[in-house]
Amino acid sequence: MDYFILTSKIVTTVVYGFSLLLLCTFGIHRYYLSYLYSKKKNNIPVPNGNFKNLPIVTIQLPVYNEMYVVERLISSVCEIDYPKDLLEIQVLDDSTDKTTEIAFQCVDHFREKGFNISCLHRKDREGYKAGALREGLKSAKGEFIAIFDADFMPPKEFLRKTVDFFVDSEVGMVQVRWGHVNQDYSTLTKCQSILLDGHFIIEQTSRFNNGMFFNFNGTAGLIRKKCIESSGGWQHDTLTEDLDLSYRAQLAGWKLVYLKETTADAELPVDMNAFKSQQHRWAKGGVQTAFKILPQVFKRKDLPFKVKSEAFFHLFGNISYLLLLVLLLLMFPMGFFWQSIEWHQLVLFNLFAISAGTLSFAFFYALTVRERHRKNWLSYLKYVPVAISVGAGIAINNSKAVLEAFLGKKSEFRRTPKFAVTSNRDNWRTRKSYVSSKEITALIEITLGILFFLQTLFAIYKGYYGWIPFLVIIQFGFLYTGFLSILHSNGKRPPESTIGRLIPNPVLQRDKEY
Repeated sequence: MDYFILTSKIVTTVVYGFSLLLLCTFGIHRYYLSYLYSKKKNNIPVPNGNFKNLPIVTIQLPVYNEMYVVERLISSVCEIDYPKDLLEIQVLDDSTDKTTEIAFQCVDHFREKGFNISCLHRKDREGYKAGALREGLKSAKGEFIAIFDADFMPPKEFLRKTVDFFVDSEVGMVQVRWGHVNQDYSTLTKCQSILLDGHFIIEQTSRFNNGMFFNFNGTAGLIRKKCIESSGGWQHDTLTEDLDLSYRAQLAGWKLVYLKETTADAELPVDMNAFKSQQHRWAKGGVQTAFKILPQVFKRKDLPFKVKSEAFFHLFGNISYLLLLVLLLLMFPMGFFWQSIEWHQLVLFNLFAISAGTLSFAFFYALTVRERHRKNWLSYLKYVPVAISVGAGIAINNSKAVLEAFLGKKSEFRRTPKFAVTSNRDNWRTRKSYVSSKEITALIEITLGILFFLQTLFAIYKGYYGWIPFLVIIQFGFLYTGFLSILHSNGKRPPESTIGRLIPNPVLQRDKEY
């Protein structure tokens, strides 16, 4: 028995220490990105010149069962400031519901207005989004391809601000920053906006300005058609076809440009389960891309160490969710073991762990809020701890995604449903056709939240005060994520006969406007 206990102590301590070390390393990397951002944040890219004759651009709109937003998407794209005779619009529709009918009506309406617009409907989803983009590319007439997902509302000046960067023949892609049309809708959307802004403001800017690989985000970007074709085209062996193509393009020698000061607004998920589904896809696809691309990156002798190391942190960044989950699950037995061997006296160790882990994320997102909101940043600062909690609360969801990627488990591309929610007056609960349920995951999250509440009481009782802020953040994240998942999955789906009344008639609307 003594041998078993001793072995358990050693194994638990080694796994705990290794997980903590790796998690701290990812935390320190956040400090590094913040430093890189601050060093060159004022660098604003400008094109080398201007096209004397504007090129033909094809705008691709991949949609799948987006009845609530497809009309808004097509209408927004048709308002982009660009000569009609140089603009081709492809609605790439894989839908199996009323989205197809709405899309065809809208396309017919704008074709009568003189737009070169078509709806390409596939009866199967082979290759999912990547397959739809690949199919549309076969008939695309444009030298450049702009892509917008269903939840986006591109600004009128989008092409005017991006196309001239392609005067440089080595530029393959231009990505703009995502804006959030409904960031103030709820606490959940505020948290999402902070988490996404961390990527788009700090991460993307840092990597671009410092000559490291970064990624096209799959939407709100403009791509040279030749870049897609010469880099191997759209491939669907990962769930993040955009990340995959980005790295293949940069390995092929193409330059990517990131425009932090240009934004394209999008709708954030208002449903916790939709948010978790989106995060699952990104986490799993990121690790899949890491396994696929990193061997090629590491083999390249012409790439400097900073590019290779940043590629590792970028593509394997979602492993931090799994490390966090391992760390959390081992905190209970470690609480007992630390009491036995008096590790709680190692104050410096605890301080290092807390600083490198929790505080690095707090600093990173505080900087994000300051850069994003400028004069009003203090009013959003209070949501940083909540955003970090939500990020921790999806650890179960994202750890599952990471494990699936490690085990090579295949899964379909699940798009993130949107409900045309842009203001507090919009009630997405009347539009339940796409609401999903993750109640099993939610029950696990709630259980862990309760366990960590008990662990907090235990830490207070034993005087492990360095753990308490960390534990409070974690327990709130699990409880908030779990209860909101169940709350958002409840509610009856509207009868099929009422769905049509929930969807605006694009033809009638446009007749009123014109």
